[in-house]
Amino acid sequence: MDKNLTFPKKPYRTHGGVHVPHRKNTAHAQSVIMPPPSSVTIPMSQHIGAPCKPVVKVGDVVSVGQIIGDSDAYVSAPIHSSVSGTVKKIEKIAAADGSKVDAITIESDGEMRMYEGITPPVINDLSDLLKAVRASGLVGLGGAGFPAHVKLNIPPDKEVDTLIINVAECEPYITADHREVLENSWAVMSGVYALKDILGLKRIIIGVENNKPDAIKELRTIADHEVDKYDEVRILALKASYPYGAEKVLIKACTNRTVPMGGLPSDAGCIVMNVASVAFLAEYMKTGVPLVKKRITVDGDAIKNPQNVIVPVGTSVKDIIEFCGGYKEEPKKLIMGGPMMGASVSDDSLFIAKQNNAILAFSEKEARLREESACIRCGRCVDACPMKLMPTSICQAVDAKDTKAMMNANILNCMECGCCSYACPANRHLVHNIRLGKQILNNEKKRQMTLKEGK
Repeated sequence: MDKNLTFPKKPYRTHGGVHVPHRKNTAHAQSVIMPPPSSVTIPMSQHIGAPCKPVVKVGDVVSVGQIIGDSDAYVSAPIHSSVSGTVKKIEKIAAADGSKVDAITIESDGEMRMYEGITPPVINDLSDLLKAVRASGLVGLGGAGFPAHVKLNIPPDKEVDTLIINVAECEPYITADHREVLENSWAVMSGVYALKDILGLKRIIIGVENNKPDAIKELRTIADHEVDKYDEVRILALKASYPYGAEKVLIKACTNRTVPMGGLPSDAGCIVMNVASVAFLAEYMKTGVPLVKKRITVDGDAIKNPQNVIVPVGTSVKDIIEFCGGYKEEPKKLIMGGPMMGASVSDDSLFIAKQNNAILAFSEKEARLREESACIRCGRCVDACPMKLMPTSICQAVDAKDTKAMMNANILNCMECGCCSYACPANRHLVHNIRLGKQILNNEKKRQMTLKEGK
């Protein structure tokens, strides 16, 4: 191992963060495979970057793993059919964030017939790996949805020496990655060592919160495997604190390096991969089956039978909840994702995308919003911010619609983790206002571009 690369015995100190209740109710329950639903609706925008365009038409018969959407854009990833059946509709639907996206509805024939063209990829070098990763449709499965082939394509001017496997899973309730480690350890191990060899990296750190002792035990067997002759793969037990799963926070905790403002992990010499992404990659290299299914946590006090469920991409939230026994009572709040960074949705008619990792349904008691009051200038939001921002200053600029002040307060460096809102004793909707500020900036940018084009 390079003498300049060391493994920390404990996490490096990071700024801010909050201690949220874990509520990992489904951590010790075996995941259940859901039978194919009668139909799936697959959005053409399931990743950061350019949305895909449908490459099938109404009436086409499709098979599992067949490409149904693609794009010529570099920052994009193809989308595959998750069931076999017939294309019934291609139309605009509402996404979780309220935007309108193209979507393909496929009526399942129940056969789950695999596409005949599926074969394992031949990977001899990095170029082969990048082509295979793009063809697989893999995006970040931790929630961000960044196309994996872009992440793994290290720019020639960047010196990357460390791969960090993210098993933090710091949001309350969500246990999908936890179960991935326990139920799919072969794929996790194979994916870790395949990436290590192909990328030529000498330091792999698997970061996992210490509230998952069984996962840590399983991961240690992976790190201590005889294939790791030079002890270049190790586990780092992180304290159970939110938001350790955020890339920039995890990099700081594992390496003591800081990603520069506006920069990427590669600027700090790191690549960060979610553990489910790594496991999927190993399975794809073995079978050639693209990303067509997802393990998600279904939980919340309004759900009858909380559990982790493996579902075809495009399955409706309603069908999944019915598979879990339905509702105990009519939910007051429904969230796709975790309670800290997930998107609250109006009903259960939405559909699971690649990057979704949870569905949470809460009763009126659990969903009750505390009344917002005036800021008391306590500074707790500043102490809690992992990015060392001043949320109150940003929000003042947003209220005034002062775009220059927003930029001066580094609003774009906010990762919207919600620590400020959680820590605020006045129950200020800080992260909500910051999101509004980013939208104001985006609208202003579009306006300026329109004016420039008009000239």
